[in-house]
Amino acid sequence: MKKIIALSSLLALSALGLACGPDPAANNTAANANRAVANAMQQANAAAANAMQQVNAAANAMKDASNAASDAAKTATNAVTDAAKTATNAAANATNKP
Repeated sequence: MKKIIALSSLLALSALGLACGPDPAANNTAANANRAVANAMQQANAAAANAMQQVNAAANAMKDASNAASDAAKTATNAVTDAAKTATNAAANATNKP
C-alpha cells in the first residue's frame, strides 16, 4: 500500500512538472516516467488482486476441510451414541425377561 501511495504521489508530481515545464524534452521524459509509474501501479494492483484471490482460495479450502472434519466427528459421535443405546436396550431387555 505504501508503494502505491508513493507511486501515486510521484505520478501527480510528475504531471505537475509536465504541466509547468517549458522544455519539451523534459516534458517527454516526464510523460514517459508517468507512463512507467502508471504501468507499475497497474502491475502492483494486479499482483495484489491475485494475492487476494489466492488468500481467499486458501481460506475456502481450510473452511471445507474444517467442515469435513466436523461432519466426520458428528458421524462418529452419532455412531457411538447409537451403539450405546443399542447396548443399553439389549441389557434392559435381558434384565426384564423372566
